[in-house]
Amino acid sequence: MPYTPIKVETLKQTLNRIENHIYMPVAPLSAIAYVTKEPVSFEQRRSGQRLEVRPGEKWGELWDCAWFHFEGQVPRSAAGSKVVLLIDVNGELCLVNEEGTPTQGLTNVNSEFDLTLGLPGKRVVQIVSSATGEEVIDLWADAGNNDLFGRYRSGTLKEAQIAVCSEETRQLFYDYEVLLDLAKHLEDQSARRARILQALYDVHLLLRDMSEENVAQARRILAPSLSKQGGDPTLTATAIGHAHIDLAWLWPIRETYRKGARTFATALRMMEQYPDYVFGASQPQLYEWIKQQHPKLYAEVKQRIAEGRWEVQGAMWVEPDSNIAGGEALVRQILLGKRFFQQEFGQDMKMLWVPDIFGYSASLPQLLRKSGVEYVMTQKLSWNVHNDHPHHTFFWEGLDGSRVLTHLPPEDTYNGPALPRSILKAERDYLDKNVSDHCLVVFGIGDGGGGPGEEHLERLQREQNLQGLIPVKQEPALNFFEKLASNKEKYKTWKGELYLEKHQGTFTSQARNKRYNRKIEKALRELEFAASLHFAYGNEYPSEELETIWKEVLLYQFHDILPGSSIKRVFDESLERYEILLARVTELTEQMYRGFTSSIWTQDAERPMVIFNSLPWERSEWMQLNDQWIQVTTPAMGYQVIDSAAISEGSSFEVTAVSDTLENELIKIAFGSDGSIFSIYDKELGREVIAAGEAGNVLSIYHDDGDAWDFPEDYAGTKPAQMKLMQSNAFVSGPKAIVEQEYHYGKSVLTQKIILTAGSKRIDFETEVDWQEDSKMLRAAFPVNVYADQVNCEIQFGHLKRQTHRNTLWDYAKDEICAHQWIDLSQLDFGVALLNDCKYGYSVKGNVMDINLLRSPSYPDPTCDRARHQFVYAILPHEGDFIEAEVYKQGYELNAPISAVLASAEEGGLPKKYSGFEIEGAKVMIEAVKKAEDEDALVVRLYETSGANGDIKLLVHLPHREAVIADLMENPLEPLKGADGHYQLSFTPFEIKTVLIRLLH
Repeated sequence: MPYTPIKVETLKQTLNRIENHIYMPVAPLSAIAYVTKEPVSFEQRRSGQRLEVRPGEKWGELWDCAWFHFEGQVPRSAAGSKVVLLIDVNGELCLVNEEGTPTQGLTNVNSEFDLTLGLPGKRVVQIVSSATGEEVIDLWADAGNNDLFGRYRSGTLKEAQIAVCSEETRQLFYDYEVLLDLAKHLEDQSARRARILQALYDVHLLLRDMSEENVAQARRILAPSLSKQGGDPTLTATAIGHAHIDLAWLWPIRETYRKGARTFATALRMMEQYPDYVFGASQPQLYEWIKQQHPKLYAEVKQRIAEGRWEVQGAMWVEPDSNIAGGEALVRQILLGKRFFQQEFGQDMKMLWVPDIFGYSASLPQLLRKSGVEYVMTQKLSWNVHNDHPHHTFFWEGLDGSRVLTHLPPEDTYNGPALPRSILKAERDYLDKNVSDHCLVVFGIGDGGGGPGEEHLERLQREQNLQGLIPVKQEPALNFFEKLASNKEKYKTWKGELYLEKHQGTFTSQARNKRYNRKIEKALRELEFAASLHFAYGNEYPSEELETIWKEVLLYQFHDILPGSSIKRVFDESLERYEILLARVTELTEQMYRGFTSSIWTQDAERPMVIFNSLPWERSEWMQLNDQWIQVTTPAMGYQVIDSAAISEGSSFEVTAVSDTLENELIKIAFGSDGSIFSIYDKELGREVIAAGEAGNVLSIYHDDGDAWDFPEDYAGTKPAQMKLMQSNAFVSGPKAIVEQEYHYGKSVLTQKIILTAGSKRIDFETEVDWQEDSKMLRAAFPVNVYADQVNCEIQFGHLKRQTHRNTLWDYAKDEICAHQWIDLSQLDFGVALLNDCKYGYSVKGNVMDINLLRSPSYPDPTCDRARHQFVYAILPHEGDFIEAEVYKQGYELNAPISAVLASAEEGGLPKKYSGFEIEGAKVMIEAVKKAEDEDALVVRLYETSGANGDIKLLVHLPHREAVIADLMENPLEPLKGADGHYQLSFTPFEIKTVLIRLLH
């Protein structure tokens, strides 16, 4: 007779039956909750509203907090048995010891999660392996009324009970689960699959009676299938436990403090139970929070790190967005991140760990290599919409030619369940298995935190060398990368940015946050320059306060804050803090400049006004002082003293403004009746800027039913609405010809000053918007009289060229692109730049440059950007291409205005006109000047802007004794040759150089 057909669904029912017999409740726990709106300390645990809570009863609303007190008595009937607690408060819970130190994290079993990766719940608390029947339970736990992802799950107590654990049944469950999952994913006709299914079916028949004897016999039946090992492996997998924790997302930052404590405590408990377990966690910010709030928990973590069981991962302060964060901010992410891990744990980070960021700037490889980071781990490219990235293991080559070895775990997740299907997927889908012997498997519950549970580790115990799977070894990810590097000559290279074909909406969402980020990045640059001048002449440098400010700014660059993809509370709080931080940075800058100017004395100035220029070229700017406009020329990275009391003469300017025209000696602008610009005529070149028959600065509104991450990729296929011009007013203010326009649409009002300044071709669009639209996107477009296949886009420490056509799916997928201070369309003889002071999203198709100004999605923040906004964008026509026209200088000048300080007339030793640093030669930018971290020296960060080789002379006029080249970690490399403060430097395309200027004091 034929064999009985074996149905997998039948076997799954048996697995569920086994699971239901693992724990048997034997006594209830009493639960008293002390409920508060915000977290309180262990010492204040009884300060909240007291509630006696039974299973099924409510204890709070979303984001409520509570200290739970659980009490109970193990009954005598449980003597000799393994006893556990089963606790689920329908939220996140952190058990603490008698001192209030976290000991274990628990998560509600109905927490939101991708169930294809497994179940996220943690509800079991180990009490004793063999009870006496006299144990007293007295436990405190800190609860948050939200699940892993900030969802409200009824706010009721689900269970709180003492239970007996049948250890043999628990072990049988994982035996059965691992074999069933393996069989489901083996080839249908394989003998291995058939034998496993038969063994599972035999157990299924046996376990119709779940007696202890049958459970033991079932394990004996499965043992041969579990003991079969693989042969000599062609490919091996490194497995590392992980809990990717978003520092804010669908929960506020304050909840992340608690997520970190729960997750770290759970990892420590799992290490006690599973000797092979290796866990990794990234982000120094998270460790610093644990250190500050739970020093004893932190001490346990340090011990495990020293043992090698706990891997500190990543080379940055947080896992930041790398599209929008500025170049120097990315340097500080690495500098502060690596220094923290070195100082706290003696670990030199060689690996960038960024599994979840939304695209990867082409500037990163150079930043990493010059910081001693050799490897990159991520997996987000698996989210691409149109094109599969061709490699899982490859060298990533950046803008300047620097390369880093990069690995994308082929399971395409950092939340792996560690089931056989995980290992099989890694082997099946690994695109580079023809040349690589190793791949990485990252397992655990992430995003909302929690990390691996017993289920992951039980599975891995059975999978180390199981026939049908490649061998799996738990070890640090750095060990994996070092093994991967041994075969490096065989890997392919990917050059340029790693563009994520998803989440382009994050270039624009939460515009106020992005504006503050740009403003504070530039303000910090100004402050550090001012403080460096102050420090060079023997004064104090505010190192400690600057580091504190930088760390908070870097926190807000986390990849769900700066991109705009968190809940409303996150942005309410960050905007409040940004305002405070920016005010303090501005105050400190003025203090530093004012302190520096105490060295300036001029007999002919009763009240000297000192004009500072932090950019490395001479600038000529219009200023209004004593109600008079004057043009001030300020030296490179220095100052010019003027006598503010002596200014009284007015000036005449070659600018005119009438209702439909602005004009100066270089440019003439003509407006249409709808407010758009139908002509920008370059009088100097005799050339029209706007394409024939088209209009520029058309303010278009598209329907956008996306979320914070994404908008419809076909939005441009629909006809947009346009803001309606309500009134227009032309006037002249000193050297500025201005047309002020007011537009309405729906509930929104936009006011724009279009400004043309004497002697300049730059046309500024100073904009204020009261934006109150739902599911809409506001864009401004400029069809220009330029033919180019590529648009030039400024990124950190350089620029990228991107296609203006859509020939391939790779081109089509990059319809929305990210750039910083400017983009530019250029021919050899002529070009047009589009500049901005806080925008990042663009689309360039053919000759149309389009900037994404605002969008208003409703998830996860239902009020996203329904608010008042200020921003500036500008159009700049220029002769020659963008390199010849030095467009990068215009981008910096728009974003870094000159500073004016009214000085006291005290005797000092500095001249009326002064330059701290100058550059002679190629197109090189000084991005930052700051005090060195560990010595009395200044750090000068320079980079080549044009993509060419070049030689420069760096002139240092500050009192100093020598200059040396350093890496980005400020480690000295070699002395610079020079005399009298003149130093020769040679640059390769887009090369970053760091120079230490060692001062005399």
